Amino acid sequence: MLKKLKQQSPYHLMLIPSIALVFIFSYIPFYGLVIAFQKYNPGLGFNSPWVGWDNFEHVFNQPNFVRTIWNTLYMSAFKIIGGIIIPVVFALLLNEVAKSSIKRTFQTLVYIPNFLSWVIMAGILLDILSADGIINNFLSIFGLKPVPFLGSPSIFPWTMIVSDIWKGFGFGTVVYLAALTSIDPGLYEAAVIDGAKRWKQTLHITLPLLMPTVVLMSVLSLGSVLNAGFDQIFNLYSPVVYQTGDIIDTYVYRLGIQQAQYSISAAVGLFKSVISCILVGVSYILAYKVANYRIF
Repeated sequence: MLKKLKQQSPYHLMLIPSIALVFIFSYIPFYGLVIAFQKYNPGLGFNSPWVGWDNFEHVFNQPNFVRTIWNTLYMSAFKIIGGIIIPVVFALLLNEVAKSSIKRTFQTLVYIPNFLSWVIMAGILLDILSADGIINNFLSIFGLKPVPFLGSPSIFPWTMIVSDIWKGFGFGTVVYLAALTSIDPGLYEAAVIDGAKRWKQTLHITLPLLMPTVVLMSVLSLGSVLNAGFDQIFNLYSPVVYQTGDIIDTYVYRLGIQQAQYSISAAVGLFKSVISCILVGVSYILAYKVANYRIF
């Protein structure tokens, strides 16, 4: 045991900076959660008056908070569903391309947006979707009315859903393409001998063997159901679309940073963190039960 530990000591030493960063930025801030149970005053610091559950009762009685929960679940659910279906379909189509150079080109093109931050993507989307953007200028050529992609409460959530799927489906495509490469080619050869066409091969060989990966990705997505994309929405929304575009993270930001309601924002953040932690645990349990996936 000691000999093995000595051999692995360089690897353990390499972990020390990462462990220190996690401890400093993830564990020490836990102490700040007491703000959620106080009437926090920056002048008094953590010695502010203790109010118990009053902040949570105040939050849960706010109609805006209930609305943000619905907005978060609504957008997050459709992002997860679209983020699974679109990559699977695209991976299946790309897998049918015989020429490897064309396949690599398309794979690279759809993967590029995944490397761009939402600050950059927001600038691109504003140029494309704003009232005087590329799409609305094109529509005006045919005498059509401009579409308020970023200014209509009914259209804004779908703009966020579609743009998020567009940005991230390249990563999912790579995952499913990797899963497709593990399928035994002999199965397709046997299917050809039996007279099965490409559609029958896809329906009875590809999809069943790809399904464990799809189920695993779906289950693991449950842990992020309350993360509807703060970076994306913060860079693209406005007060006009707060009714349908405001999510928990942006709500916390406005309460804590803009309105200085530190206790209320801490209570909302703690509520979200607890629910998210439970969902992550449930997702990993389901992943182990359904797809035999485990971390340890």
